[in-house]
Amino acid sequence: MTTETPATPDAAQADQTESNVTEALAQAHARIAELEDEFLRFRAESDNQRRRVLKDADNARKFAAEKLLQELLPVADTLIRGVEVAKSDKATLENLIEGKEATLRMFAKALENNGVKELYPLGEVFNPELHQAMSTSPLSEGVAANTVTAVFQRGYLLNERLLRPALVVVAQA
Repeated sequence: MTTETPATPDAAQADQTESNVTEALAQAHARIAELEDEFLRFRAESDNQRRRVLKDADNARKFAAEKLLQELLPVADTLIRGVEVAKSDKATLENLIEGKEATLRMFAKALENNGVKELYPLGEVFNPELHQAMSTSPLSEGVAANTVTAVFQRGYLLNERLLRPALVVVAQA
């Protein structure tokens, strides 16, 4: 068995440097492979996360009204029963009014449970951010200027955001 021995110290140093460079290059290649693998796993995880977020957003759009609709279905059932009762011989005006009031309470509760607040500003100071003046009325005794004297149509807020302004009559001097 023969071993090559370097002829000179410079050759030995060159062989050592070449060995060090080869080892450093191998380590760099291993680190690159490790980083590429890490990047691919991160990219796959990111793509999966993006798909989950898109699916969740799509489901949120599809089923956003589900809670509200579940609360409105009993209101629809009550309206249907009310129409059936109104068509029967047993219907009285008091029964019909009572049924309508009960249905209206159910409807108002469903709206309230879903963040809708009714605006009925009769007797309140006119607020142009919440009310739309349809006409004016002359001042009468006991009514201050710029006060809502009649409500043509109720307004609504959805989670403190105006959904529809109340249509009102405002007292003017």
